[in-house]
Amino acid sequence: MPDPEMIESQVLADWLADGSAYLVDVREETEFAQARIPGSHLVPLSALDPTAMSLPDDRKIVLHCRSGVRCGQAAQRLIAAGENRPLYRLAGGIMAWAQQGHPIEPGDI
Repeated sequence: MPDPEMIESQVLADWLADGSAYLVDVREETEFAQARIPGSHLVPLSALDPTAMSLPDDRKIVLHCRSGVRCGQAAQRLIAAGENRPLYRLAGGIMAWAQQGHPIEPGDI
């Protein structure tokens, strides 16, 4: 299985708009409560259990974190547990997403 492909914020925005992406936020609960990408699903890296995750088969799986490091660790855990679908990582994480003007809930970071 190749390493997860890095995608830019605009690619993710397009995929979220057309419903083709399932976005997993691997930051911690406190970070998620402060700011999140609309439509993201929280699965903190500290609690990530690949065998307990239920990921949809009909959408692209995109992982993100604050800046792009933890989502790589999460992807490697998923791959090690047998995930064989393509995985994607948001380049620059939520920081790059916000810097490029994409929406954040509940507000700015």
